[in-house]
Amino acid sequence: MTDTKVVTRNTREIALDILIEILEKGDFSHTLLNRTLKTYSDLTKQDRSFITRLVEGTLERLLTLDFYINSYSSVKVGKMKPLIRTLLRLSVYQLKYMDQVPDSAVCNEAVKLAGKRGFKSLSGFMNGVLRNIARNTKEDYHSLEQKDRIGYLEVAYSTPRWMIEKWLKEYSYETVKGMLAAQFEESRGTTVRVNQSVNTPEELLEILKKENIAAAKGIYNDTALKLLNYETMDAIKAFSDGRFTVQDESSMLIGFISDVKAGDYIIDVCAAPGGKSLHVADLLKGSGKVDARDLTEYKVSLINENIARLGYDNIEACCMDAKELDEESVGKADIVIADLPCSGLGVIGKKPDIKYNMTEEKQKELIKLQREILTTVSQYVKEEGTLIYSTCTVNKDENLDNVEWFVRNFPFQLESIEKYLPENISSDTKQMGYLQLIPGIHNTDGFFMARLKKLKCL
Repeated sequence: MTDTKVVTRNTREIALDILIEILEKGDFSHTLLNRTLKTYSDLTKQDRSFITRLVEGTLERLLTLDFYINSYSSVKVGKMKPLIRTLLRLSVYQLKYMDQVPDSAVCNEAVKLAGKRGFKSLSGFMNGVLRNIARNTKEDYHSLEQKDRIGYLEVAYSTPRWMIEKWLKEYSYETVKGMLAAQFEESRGTTVRVNQSVNTPEELLEILKKENIAAAKGIYNDTALKLLNYETMDAIKAFSDGRFTVQDESSMLIGFISDVKAGDYIIDVCAAPGGKSLHVADLLKGSGKVDARDLTEYKVSLINENIARLGYDNIEACCMDAKELDEESVGKADIVIADLPCSGLGVIGKKPDIKYNMTEEKQKELIKLQREILTTVSQYVKEEGTLIYSTCTVNKDENLDNVEWFVRNFPFQLESIEKYLPENISSDTKQMGYLQLIPGIHNTDGFFMARLKKLKCL
């Protein structure tokens, strides 16, 4: 991408190319969108917001959009040319979920863009499909709920059927419905953690106010704030100055249930981009040491960027494969944090492409990986030390099933986390040593955590 492209391409075309890279070539939505917006530096704030809404909205509603297109097209979505199906999807998203542009203009712009990209012969097809969809004002998938509840949830909440079937075996229909609906909350904002080594939450709120950044206090802890109106994180001076870092409240709870004590040695085995490592380093108040480890140099560079920005000197990052045993660490750590690779289905509200890329086969492989890593890293925990296991998913087989397998096979036992957690988190399992946060019930990402104590050898 060059500066010339900034001038010659409109916002819809930029969104189209981003979506093609994500949907047809497998790029990651959150990184590609941020990278592209940085490249097109001449865009106005309004244009950047339009592109972001169009890309994220199309991804969030993909299966719903395909339902509409397949209902009015003689050629099904799967048989279309990649550019045509992507252009139809983003255009239908505008028709159904965005009011800024008249329907006629959406249809005309789609036809023009198809012609510009070499598909002028399909102008009549594009125009016919979009105008038929525009004329249909009825939410015609709602009738599905009476005869096929899973099919209704699949279309209404744009989530693959296998996922819904899996969750319905573990949760009630209403819980699953609420969990699916939560991914579309428009006022989600960005949750950040205050860097207490340089400012209090009250001080940061005043600083953000001077930057014209709207912020509200967190729900579950005093060091969390939610930012509600900003263009890019890098443009916020308080962020560049290290006064806060991006971290969901669910993730912050890991620091609290770790029960960090002055002088502790902590190993975070899958740390990037470093949120939990940085939090426990902050809680140590300059004492102790945190080893933040991850698999690649790129991931370690992300941790190091955050360490430098926040200014902590009791944390180091290094490149290490969590599956490979580090002999020098055996029996050394007071606390091991194992927030392991998972299906990520608790954060589909932030990364909607995850739900389309995950499969049952991939998820089963992840469970094997989680158990392999736990087998290795549990050896780093001292006798009577603590292992924190967590994931950002809601699947029982990656969460509680893994914990139960672990305590059957290793000298660890669950410890109550009730005293470390806010009273306003509703859960019947805190005393049992674990917590499953569920979107739609809790005001956080979907997230699982468990605290395990290593037993003393007899």
